Amino acid sequence: MRVTSATSPAGTSPIRMEFDDNRLLPALFGEHDRHLARIEQQLGVSLLNRGNTIAISGPAEAAALARTVLERLYEVVKTGQPVGPAEVDAALRMAAGGHGAESVAAGTEPFIQTRRKRIVARSPNQAGYMQSIAEKEMVFATGPAGTGKTYLAVCAAAAMLTAGRVDRLVLSRPAVEAGERLGFLPGDMREKVDPYMRPLYDALYDALPPEQVVKRLETGEIEIAPLAFMRGRTLSNAFIILDEAQNTSPVQMKMALTRIGENSRMVVTGDLTQVDLPAGTRSGLADALETLSAVPGIDFIHFSQADVVRHALVTRIIEAYDTKGRKRKSGESEKTP
Repeated sequence: MRVTSATSPAGTSPIRMEFDDNRLLPALFGEHDRHLARIEQQLGVSLLNRGNTIAISGPAEAAALARTVLERLYEVVKTGQPVGPAEVDAALRMAAGGHGAESVAAGTEPFIQTRRKRIVARSPNQAGYMQSIAEKEMVFATGPAGTGKTYLAVCAAAAMLTAGRVDRLVLSRPAVEAGERLGFLPGDMREKVDPYMRPLYDALYDALPPEQVVKRLETGEIEIAPLAFMRGRTLSNAFIILDEAQNTSPVQMKMALTRIGENSRMVVTGDLTQVDLPAGTRSGLADALETLSAVPGIDFIHFSQADVVRHALVTRIIEAYDTKGRKRKSGESEKTP
């Protein structure tokens, strides 16, 4: 790939990119150049492609970002991985965070290789999260829905299980949802518990072939259970995930964290804006973040709405609720004498 540029007196930086392999360009540009149109819309630049070249016009900073995005996506398509709107958005986030194409080309960027697919980071925070999971024995991940907190943890756990780095996965959640209690639900204990654990099942089936999930659940290599089932246990050679941890009490959180045994690691995920505990009850997740902030060997990853990788509407919904919350807090502070 060759890149040339020249800065004009108007402050724009026309950049000309020439790609080596024409066969990769349909995947890079997208059907009817929709990937290029997405980059133009997000960055406010103009992309003109002719043959194997693209001319980028626009403000210097935006043009440089567009170049980085295209270089990054080109390296992705060279590896044979598909590129869609989600990958374009991911490249935009990564480029804005200073992650260029070099790490992709060198193969140094964090990724998770499951039995079903290769999972790469879609935001700088996700890259840091994946690195922390690979290196640390305990990781706390907090932030809004759609940032990949649970999904990436489950995929990393499944990859470690199939690689033989751990003997079992223990996936747990507190059974606190919308004010309901397990005893009020129909069916036996498995039928009562399954609705609470469905997000964990969904992630597992995305990381492993269905028959593998069923087999490992039957043998106990994968265990999915409410948090209350963890009391009194020591979990060695295991990958433990505590999901929806904002709905634990401080006592429950301490109990869960002290289950970790030899050669084990734990990931704790939660969203402190979605606490379903009774009014006046302190969240065990908030308490743990405060209590353990200086403990060596623990990493803390804090996601924001900028890391949301679901539908773009999810980001806008989270932003609207955050704005409403800030206005309410501002109004309450003004009323306080």
